[in-house]
Amino acid sequence: MTPRALLAAAAARLAEAGVESPRVDAELLLAHALGVPRSRLVTVDDVPDAGRFEQLLDQRAARVPLQHLTGTAAFRHLELRVGPGVFVPRPETELTAGWVLDRLAGAAAPVVVDLGTGSGAIALSVANEHPDAQVTAVERDPDAIAWTRANARERAAAGDTPVTVLDGDMTDPALLTELDGTVDVVVSNPPYVPDLAGLPREVADHDPPLALWGGPDGLDVVRGLLRTAARLLRPGGWLAVEHADVQGTSLPALVRSHGAFTDVVDHPDLAGRPRYTTAQRQNRDA
Repeated sequence: MTPRALLAAAAARLAEAGVESPRVDAELLLAHALGVPRSRLVTVDDVPDAGRFEQLLDQRAARVPLQHLTGTAAFRHLELRVGPGVFVPRPETELTAGWVLDRLAGAAAPVVVDLGTGSGAIALSVANEHPDAQVTAVERDPDAIAWTRANARERAAAGDTPVTVLDGDMTDPALLTELDGTVDVVVSNPPYVPDLAGLPREVADHDPPLALWGGPDGLDVVRGLLRTAARLLRPGGWLAVEHADVQGTSLPALVRSHGAFTDVVDHPDLAGRPRYTTAQRQNRDA
């Protein structure tokens, strides 16, 4: 089959399997199998060995995440290594990272803590785009933190500012006590899913439960996160917390009720769905 016919058949198969973006996924898998960028596919006249592509296609049709098959996930200006055991970063989270970077604009040596960092996407993007930032990335899942450390080593080798990777629980009252009252931004994409049953198979079957499950209302981990953030942030420091699109009212209300934060605002993603909440730390006696 020609590459065009091969891709058409592959896209049809992925569509039948319920894959959300069948043509794009088929192209990315073929490019990966051939070892070329996706943009080069238009110049490919022949696929000498389609076996590797067919194997990848079988797995994608079984709803193995695309990023697990290619081994990488794009996030802002980075290509991060991902695979089984770590949450695959989503494009929506790029908005949260962008908001953090906007808050840091012009700041000299800001202190940033990313709680529940997973692959390190937000933390490593901050270090990449604001090189004098002092960034600490916290992760408690032993499988996930192996990916965090691998990505941090790779980015440091590429010349980015090194990120401190810490094994820890974002709700632990003893976490990073040496930074109490000094942090400029605390950011988190925490576990916030209230019901795993409604998730796509790529998520429910392959993303680690520790990165997903947030208790009956999805906010159990966030409650502990807010206590940690209130302790770490300096007066006037900023908080950003990603959430599910059904939590656009409940999560900001939870932040307001905590009492340590002001200027609580919820922000939409590019599709207009509620996506992340931001707030500012009041004076220490608040």
